[in-house]
Amino acid sequence: MSPTAAEIASFHEDEPPAGADPFVFRRPVAPIVIAEPDPRWPQTAEQVIATVRRALGPRCLRIEHVGSTAVPGLPAKPLIDLDLIVARPDRESDYVPALTAAGFVLSVREPWWHEHRMFIYDNPDVNLHVFSPSAPEPWKHIILRDHLRANPRDRERYADAKRAAAAAATAAGERVMEYNARKETALREILLRALAAAGCAPEEPAADPRQ
Repeated sequence: MSPTAAEIASFHEDEPPAGADPFVFRRPVAPIVIAEPDPRWPQTAEQVIATVRRALGPRCLRIEHVGSTAVPGLPAKPLIDLDLIVARPDRESDYVPALTAAGFVLSVREPWWHEHRMFIYDNPDVNLHVFSPSAPEPWKHIILRDHLRANPRDRERYADAKRAAAAAATAAGERVMEYNARKETALREILLRALAAAGCAPEEPAADPRQ
């Protein structure tokens, strides 16, 4: 049921089909702020994880603190990213009411991209991403998180890219999507190294036998 190494190493864009809108609810637009590392972030994440586990019980198959706030020493937007695995993300009645009752708000629904859903939570600010057990994306997040924890050089490279992207996006009046695009090249380079170290390097195209 878990994805293969090749699936983890693949990249699929999350562009919606023509006419589809992934947003159920949008947060108000706010300036992009990159905060210095806060040692309280992991503890805050654990508190929210406990809230999710209480709400879902055995329907919570797995939940992980991912993203920059999960990497000690890495500056980040002060927003906790969590990846939640449930058996059937498409069967929203299994988990949406319980999470809503616990204070989470369904914000994104992307069935075309690994059955992804995202909930937001305020105070603390949280993005709770929901995936199926076969989705490769949560594995990428874990591999990248663990790589950045163990590799100071790539951690600093990513920190520099984040600060530069935030400064440029803020100066241009852009949103988080544009900020993410500005740091994508650096992030992809680091992620490819992390995937290779984890044994999930993308396969090279087969050589043309006619050449």
